[in-house]
Amino acid sequence: MNIAVVMGGYSDESVISLRSGQLILKNLDKNKYQTFEIHILLDGWNAVVDGKQFPIDRSDFTFTQNGEKIKFDAIINTIHGTPGEDGHLQAYWELLDLPYTGCNFYQSALTFNKRDTLSVLSKFNIPKANSIYLSKGDAISGEEIQAQLGLPFFVKPNQSGSSLGVSKVNDLADFDKALDFAFAEDNDILIESFLKGVEVSVGVLNYKGETKVLGLTEIVSQNDFFDYEAKYLGKSEEITPARLSKETELEVIEMAKKVYEALGMSGFSRSEFIIMDGVPHFIEINTNPGLSPQSIFPQQATYAKLNFSDLLDNEIELALKRKSLWKK
Repeated sequence: MNIAVVMGGYSDESVISLRSGQLILKNLDKNKYQTFEIHILLDGWNAVVDGKQFPIDRSDFTFTQNGEKIKFDAIINTIHGTPGEDGHLQAYWELLDLPYTGCNFYQSALTFNKRDTLSVLSKFNIPKANSIYLSKGDAISGEEIQAQLGLPFFVKPNQSGSSLGVSKVNDLADFDKALDFAFAEDNDILIESFLKGVEVSVGVLNYKGETKVLGLTEIVSQNDFFDYEAKYLGKSEEITPARLSKETELEVIEMAKKVYEALGMSGFSRSEFIIMDGVPHFIEINTNPGLSPQSIFPQQATYAKLNFSDLLDNEIELALKRKSLWKK
């Protein structure tokens, strides 16, 4: 089978995605698959073969090498952010009848939108922070935010990943700066109340037909919160398994499964929770979690004693099965 491992993207997360793609290429079974490294970047879409670039034909997602047209049997999507985590590429591939890993275009678009995700989960009684939604140009003062949410509070772009554009506001003097930082990433933002507690990251996937939790990782950030620097530049301690009581651990596992299934998820995911007063509060879900050697999801797969190659086989099988349902 010809497998395209798609990486890159149009956001600042592209660097992380390129690392994730390399881990996937390393772990795919070479006896089963002919693998191809595909870069989707702002400066172009290319297959990279032995260091040479071959342009992707966007009319059918193929490329030509030495006069031969290379087609793909399935796509492993590891783009973080737009256009691979927000539904754009998923819809495109589906129109081309190409099976791809992860959730479908609707779930991708939904979960990339923090406000809409929280709105859907509110119907399932999932505990979460109090929040206010703003669009660029809306008039609101820091005093109004403080009156509703208290201090400190978080200002986040509605659609972004890797904590890009996120600020924790401890003093209203920093509010305008936080707004500018968030609006630089997105025209819509979410302002959330601060939840004081233990932060955990939970890897969840559909494995052999069942919703499976890989493990719970406790996040101890050296910074004020789990920002980009803490995630990717070593400014945090990630403890797997999380230091929780058995009762709390089981509650988080059940809550993570509930979120995954309520959102109609498929494929790899990583959900974030803050455990406050013994109750896990949902923060967000990543539908294309980082898969670099430093990333949490691969650490949890190792903890769960699951071979990463087997997990990738499972993803490809799910993608092919979903394609068969498109015909019905």
